[in-house]
Amino acid sequence: MTTASDLHPEQLRALLHFYADAGVDWLLEEEAVDRIAEFEAMRAARGMPARQEVAPEPQRPARQAPQRQEQPRAAAPAPLPNVAIPDSQAVAEAEFAASSARSLEELRTAMEAFNGCNLKTSARCLVFAEGNAKPAVMVIGAMPNADDDRDGQPFSGRQGAMLDRMLAGIGLARADILLTNVVPWRPPGNRPPSQREADICRPFIERQIALAEPNHLLVLGNFAARFLFRSNDTIHQLRGEWREIDVSGRAIPAFATLHPQDLVTAPISKRLAWQDLLAFRTGLKA
Repeated sequence: MTTASDLHPEQLRALLHFYADAGVDWLLEEEAVDRIAEFEAMRAARGMPARQEVAPEPQRPARQAPQRQEQPRAAAPAPLPNVAIPDSQAVAEAEFAASSARSLEELRTAMEAFNGCNLKTSARCLVFAEGNAKPAVMVIGAMPNADDDRDGQPFSGRQGAMLDRMLAGIGLARADILLTNVVPWRPPGNRPPSQREADICRPFIERQIALAEPNHLLVLGNFAARFLFRSNDTIHQLRGEWREIDVSGRAIPAFATLHPQDLVTAPISKRLAWQDLLAFRTGLKA
């Protein structure tokens, strides 16, 4: 049986990434269990004849099956804890790291060195802001998906192509804006970030906004809208209206609409998104 110690570091890294993509957070048991021996022990306990084994070759001594029935089965070990668990100390460390950055590049470096969020342990890479460092418009989504995590860029793949079409419809391009996400590391299996994970990431996204100094924010999707507006309403209640977000003492006009992924999975929602984008464009000219 191959164990983790038998693997080359690159093979182990690839295996862990495969588990992360599949949504695996931890192993249930630390050691392999011989299920065949367990089955034979169960048959013996019930008085059933054991399955006939093929005789071993003469030159090789036969291996005796472990007498599992003579020993009580040990309880399965508790799930292994995550490498890093978000807590108040991690939030304080994130706040310190974010506030110490004086530019977006310094903030990227600080986030790459930060180990206080457990999402970093399963993600391939940090997905940082990309585009115009001093934009008129900053676009903020929720979190990286598998394409973003693979490419190291926000809004890649099909949802990125959809976003490009959305922006082109109101006369904007990627080169004109700054693209980013509330959470910079992809959660395993694309699950929603927990509240504690979001709390740890808040200092980083707020510092990105403060350093970029955008004139307007376009917020995409349910999670990002709830996070930035500090609301429990759904995206359908928050979309289509201008609000203000206070970041570092500066009030920034913000407008929420559906996420590009919403339009990929439910094309009927494009009508609502188009109405929002037209209203957003009107607000930019006001």
